[in-house]
Amino acid sequence: MSRLSESSQFPPGTDSNVAPDPGLQEAKRALRKEVLAARGALDSQSRQRLSGKITEQLLALPEYRAAAVVAAYASFGSEFDTSPFLKAALASGKRLLLPRVDLSRRRMQFCAVSGLASDLVPGVWGIPEPALHCLPVAASGADFVLVPGVAVSVRGARLGYGGGFYDRLLAENGVVALRVLAAFSMQTVAQVPTGPWDLPVDVVVTETSVIRIAS
Repeated sequence: MSRLSESSQFPPGTDSNVAPDPGLQEAKRALRKEVLAARGALDSQSRQRLSGKITEQLLALPEYRAAAVVAAYASFGSEFDTSPFLKAALASGKRLLLPRVDLSRRRMQFCAVSGLASDLVPGVWGIPEPALHCLPVAASGADFVLVPGVAVSVRGARLGYGGGFYDRLLAENGVVALRVLAAFSMQTVAQVPTGPWDLPVDVVVTETSVIRIAS
């Protein structure tokens, strides 16, 4: 099982804090199903090979190199493997923030971690997240944010997993960090159905390209 099993584990209708649009929600569900099926069909060898190329692209970004505080996430299931990226960030002396979910409040917060083995524990839905001893850090403290996603358009529209956690967190006042989505090229699509609460990303990184979204 991955983030949504890959999408059935989140409470339904949590893409926003307003009444959901049935047509929009159905369009999102259909696209999630299609892209997750394609991603899930990747064999482990191909996934690791492509993940390595994505990591190389991420580490070469000038914005990443300049960042002192990097927010990211621990990958799960069929997602691109973020472990090498996280290890590289720690090894380079950057401050690394990873998300911890508070399901009762439908909120997420970043917490500082100093080691993956020492600081990560199975969290909500089995996804690795910072243990309770890791101190929370405001999202506004990050210079660079790597966000997960199921699909992304060439214009930066992001389809998440349906929980709305990142949209709420990154919409907070003071958050100006570069938003980067890294994914396999099969996850890039012509168009993503979005609502007014869905935040776009600034950069899309795949194993073959770096797409910078015009502001």
